[in-house]
Amino acid sequence: MASLDIAGLTKGFAGHTVLHDLDLSVGSGEFWALVGPSGCGKSVLLRMIAGLLAPDAGQVRLDGRDITALPPAERDIAMVFQGYALYPHLSVAGNLEIGLRQAGKSRAETRTEVERVAAILGLTPLLDRLPQELSGGERQRVAIGRAISRRPKLFLFDEPLSNLDAALRVHMRIELAELHRQLGTTTIYVTHDQVEAMTLADRIVVMNQGRIEQSGRPMDLYHDPDNLFVAGFIGSPRMNFLDGAVLGRPGCTLGARPEHIAVSRTGGTLPGWVDHVETLGSETNLIVGTREAGTVTVRLFGHQAFVPGEAIFLEFDRSRALYFDAGGRRLR
Repeated sequence: MASLDIAGLTKGFAGHTVLHDLDLSVGSGEFWALVGPSGCGKSVLLRMIAGLLAPDAGQVRLDGRDITALPPAERDIAMVFQGYALYPHLSVAGNLEIGLRQAGKSRAETRTEVERVAAILGLTPLLDRLPQELSGGERQRVAIGRAISRRPKLFLFDEPLSNLDAALRVHMRIELAELHRQLGTTTIYVTHDQVEAMTLADRIVVMNQGRIEQSGRPMDLYHDPDNLFVAGFIGSPRMNFLDGAVLGRPGCTLGARPEHIAVSRTGGTLPGWVDHVETLGSETNLIVGTREAGTVTVRLFGHQAFVPGEAIFLEFDRSRALYFDAGGRRLR
């Protein structure tokens, strides 16, 4: 385990700055997720930590050691990419062994480490198979195993589950969480999927246009966002943004989570009508049209019997309403 400290990290391409003077401190053994829209700079940041890109300015320190100018092989970091990057002609055992052999480990040491990693990841029955004989989830486990076998101080994951189907992503999220509990290795995880970030990470960094908008514990970002961007990015369905005049606060923007809005057929603050019903079994999402506030999404738990065109009223949980100024900053 090791701490990671980033100070003033800046990077540009062809005269365009993609990372602006970033500062970040990750505690030893913590699991951090980097999230944000495409092009926000999260993968560029990960590659600079790994040494695959050189910063234009700033410093990267791992456990107090300045690694900014070190090549990737000397950083004591292991990275798992979106693609599995396995050697197709080598068995699972061969893929797990190759890094150890390149590091000069003896045959006995290599065998012991491969057996250890295979046991952790449930790969022992698959050691003789070639990559083309494995499922997507099994291939990803091999890629992760190759990283684990090096016993690095820091794990970097760059959208490792994005090539998997929905059910397998859920399964792999559970495996990754359990793996982190077992190993306790400091981890930085890039993802476009906020569900992965919310369920895996100790802390989340929300990035936008090369800057950090906010970082913190998942539920702190959910309930206490600093600005409109974070409020709209974290949460699914996303937060509703309405004219503050709906709740008597003209001149600002009202933010209301879909689950913080109640529905009544008899009366309430905001009249409207059901435009669309999303019946998901465990919950029902209503897309509601209103004359005063436009379209509003409401999240109800369980199956709720509403039909398109039905007249309804919305009532907001005022204790959970958030307000933002004209520049998007949170009003506290």
